[in-house]
Amino acid sequence: MDVLANALAAMRVGPTRIARTGACAPWGLGFPAVTGATFHVLLKGSCWLLPAGPVATGVAPVRLGAGDVLFLRDGNPHALADDPASPVVPFAPSDWSASSTISRVEIDGPGPRSLLLCGAYQLGRTRPHPLMAELPEVLHLPAQPTRHPELRAMTELLAAELSAELDQARPGRDGIVPALVDAMLLYILRAWVVDRAAEAALGLGPAGWPSAITDRAVGRALQVIYDDPARPWTVQQLGAHGGLSRSVFAQRFTAMVGEPPLTCLTWWRMTMAGRLLRDSDMPLSVVAQRVGYSSEFAFSKAFRREFGTAPGRYRREPAVEPAAESAAEPAVEI
Repeated sequence: MDVLANALAAMRVGPTRIARTGACAPWGLGFPAVTGATFHVLLKGSCWLLPAGPVATGVAPVRLGAGDVLFLRDGNPHALADDPASPVVPFAPSDWSASSTISRVEIDGPGPRSLLLCGAYQLGRTRPHPLMAELPEVLHLPAQPTRHPELRAMTELLAAELSAELDQARPGRDGIVPALVDAMLLYILRAWVVDRAAEAALGLGPAGWPSAITDRAVGRALQVIYDDPARPWTVQQLGAHGGLSRSVFAQRFTAMVGEPPLTCLTWWRMTMAGRLLRDSDMPLSVVAQRVGYSSEFAFSKAFRREFGTAPGRYRREPAVEPAAESAAEPAVEI
């Protein structure tokens, strides 16, 4: 997998939750904080985003149109409504369960109807990828035919699948929609990465992970680090993949990623080690080899330094994600 796909795979801790939401004006829905990232796709109609809920002060509502996509990085509380003055009720899907694929919310009213897809990507916060830290708290992707055509096509496919009522669904919808929604996360991040990298290239913003991923030399180095963390990489070898000398590559990599190449390599090795310990019953010696350590002792020492606990204890302790935090920040369009 490429760097973006690898980063997301390392953070996923559960399946995506989805709710098909139909609402006739006047309506308002308040969404609680969740562990992970919240998303909304406005399939038909219009509405307003009220960051941090209806009681927020000093934050202007954001108007959304059909085809717009919202991504709330930290899953903070917020509300959606047909009008900023409409009363807000808690978002409470009627049939969400561990076995359900697509839930539903219906709000009756005399006014125009909007159709949304609302949900949450279950992304771990214990060890978030640094790419996510550079995302804005609220990312608004307006529907524009000339920008991000793949994301636009994805929203049109979702609208086609979800426009009919659930009891009139075409065969296979319960499998198609979750697959489209999971792919949409990559399209959302790709759109942001491409635009941020373009802005940085024009001197309109700082270089960072988006620039690193799209840079020929640094991007190739990140790719081989993520694909083969067990290999005993040197800075010279990593630079050679992008056609740069050791010193030029190290300076370029550090400027974009924010840390030296071998520090980044260690972070990724430990991230993979943590996943292997939690998701498999591999012996510690095998986990150590998978992430580039020739001895269990050396691996345990590095793991303890990174996580503050021994690998065996980390495996036995239940995973505890930090609680979601509330914030009120304006949406950022790209």
